[in-house]
Amino acid sequence: MANFFALKNFTALSDLHPNMANLKIIGIVIGKTDVKGFPDRKNIGSERYTFSFTIRDSPTHFVNATSWGNEDYIRSLSASFRVGECVTIENPLIQRKELEREEKFSPATPSDCKLLFSEDHSTVKVCSSYEVDTKLLSLIHLPVKESRDYYSLGDIVANGHSLDGRIINVLAAVKSVGEPKYFTTSDRRKGQRCEVKLYDEMESSFAMICWDNESILLAQSWVPRETVIFASDVRINFDKFRNCMTATVISKTIITTNPETPEANILLNFIRGNKETNPQDDAIDSYLEESINLNTIVDVYTVKQLKVKALKNEGKDDPFYGILYAYISTLNIDGETTKVVRNRCSSCGYIVNEASSICTTCNKDSSKFKSVFLSFDMLIDLTDHTGTLHSCSLTGNVAEETLGCTVFLSDRARGRLRISVISCKLADPVEACRNLSGQGNI
Repeated sequence: MANFFALKNFTALSDLHPNMANLKIIGIVIGKTDVKGFPDRKNIGSERYTFSFTIRDSPTHFVNATSWGNEDYIRSLSASFRVGECVTIENPLIQRKELEREEKFSPATPSDCKLLFSEDHSTVKVCSSYEVDTKLLSLIHLPVKESRDYYSLGDIVANGHSLDGRIINVLAAVKSVGEPKYFTTSDRRKGQRCEVKLYDEMESSFAMICWDNESILLAQSWVPRETVIFASDVRINFDKFRNCMTATVISKTIITTNPETPEANILLNFIRGNKETNPQDDAIDSYLEESINLNTIVDVYTVKQLKVKALKNEGKDDPFYGILYAYISTLNIDGETTKVVRNRCSSCGYIVNEASSICTTCNKDSSKFKSVFLSFDMLIDLTDHTGTLHSCSLTGNVAEETLGCTVFLSDRARGRLRISVISCKLADPVEACRNLSGQGNI
């Protein structure tokens, strides 16, 4: 690489120091933020725009670069390259970074310098193919943290609340990538959200949330059950709504796709050996695991109306949600315990043979691989004045809250009409009567 820099008159990032001038730098973009606007203090009523990215030119050297300017320039420049592309920067301003303040919101880098560039004095452009050294391209698969410095998903779940609010590194496989969802905030700012489901040898599903366009674009390139990621500096939080731990991509985060490390290769071999799964089950799992805001569910149904709507929706993929005022008419917890709590394989999610402790689906010895987790597997009947819904699924957090005891989540489809309870609370009789009579249901 040293010869490459010399031949092309590039300055290596390892040689940077403040106040250097007339530089030409080349590197691969390993991280990037969205464009943001801020009030311009010098021109009241106008805004200045900015975005940042992290550039790397060797396994041990990478720096953060930031550009400021008017909206058109910044948006055009940001749109001209993506994570994974090589760029050249000419005539940037080299400054010493303020370690504590800047690394609170930006990726941590080994350099004590940062790059600043503007429309008037600097240029940034994507490299042509003949300018790029193959060793430079390979850096995209090298994590910015030590390959063993990470938490597995099982570690995160085991530590639970003690990791709430912590920023850590995560190595995991991609189970599914949700569709981006777009929204407008109360102050008319546009936003977006994408939920990625991760998994590994010990955890079958773990949510990672992306709130910025750049990480969402990167996530859309991931192939489920074929991609491993090393996410450096993601924030871990306890999600009270879902009663579980989740990860969030933040401005400090750098995600390495399919990292070339021994630990990542072990995980990659695991997911390649456990790809056999039922696509229909995967689709149902994604629905049931989807983050559902209960406040958005406002439609009130009777049992009869639910059955009619289910018939109309037969053959459609999307589920529908509603509120049902009913009582639990059947809750059989007096039968065999194994019919209430079952062992499931964390690799494929199917029930493990109780006698042999072997998963017949992926042929894994659960006692050897320690891949069994307990799961509620209960069916209840819900009844109102119009009829009864038989064999409704009561699983996961809702079952745990209803019964007052804890077992890990497991969701699998049963039959064509599937009713899943996503919240179960005592109803206010007055509220129930008002809602039902208002729709002519009483």
